Amino acid sequence: MDNTFLNTEKLYRAVYPPEVADIYWKIDGSLSSAAFADPRGLSVDRGDYREDQEVIADMRHRFRGHIISLYVKNCFDVGAIVRYLPSRTNKYHSEIHGNEETPLLSKSQRRALARAAVVITPRPL
Repeated sequence: MDNTFLNTEKLYRAVYPPEVADIYWKIDGSLSSAAFADPRGLSVDRGDYREDQEVIADMRHRFRGHIISLYVKNCFDVGAIVRYLPSRTNKYHSEIHGNEETPLLSKSQRRALARAAVVITPRPL
């Protein structure tokens, strides 16, 4: 893997369920833009075209909560940057940044990504 991301690649993120962190969820049960706020850059796992179930199984070893997904295209559509930043323990680790200079996504970027994201685990891990 390298820093090349195609529009069709999925990105995944674990989000605490409402009973743990209700700030990440709206009253109607949809995802809040707060789930996309991180001043250091939003941590995600790149899909690398794996099946959702394979990604979920891998993420269960490291995370709690619901797993959400969105496409790289969703990030590019709002002007966000996707960076491949593997860690010692996670070869799929990547980050979504607001732009080249600012890791934090803007409010409008966070809102758009929250609308585009899909919860792929029906209950928390």
